[in-house]
Amino acid sequence: MPILDVEIVLKPGETLAPDLAARIADAAGEVFASRPLGTWVKLRGIDSAHYAENGSGLSVDIFPVFVSVLKSRVDADGLREEADRLAESIAGVCNRPKENVHILYEAEARGRVAFGGKLLEP
Repeated sequence: MPILDVEIVLKPGETLAPDLAARIADAAGEVFASRPLGTWVKLRGIDSAHYAENGSGLSVDIFPVFVSVLKSRVDADGLREEADRLAESIAGVCNRPKENVHILYEAEARGRVAFGGKLLEP
């Protein structure tokens, strides 16, 4: 049930490909070894004018991807490898360098997130 919330800073003139969310979902699904329909992706583009890094002035030539991951359970032992594989997969799909893919793992969903009104059991 991983849910990915993906925000990509768009290069000038770049638009989101209509199939990009599906390609990210497929790539992430492989990393998570999800069953079909088991990895969900929400995708948003951020105009580069709405992104900044301190000390950079008005010109930023970095167009990162920010990924928040919500999973029912987070396996701390495998997290380092999973994050590395996920960053590599998303970088390839989004045509970005791996070092510009930033992943935030949310707290475990079990016991605090409900689907269709049904709380994931702790």
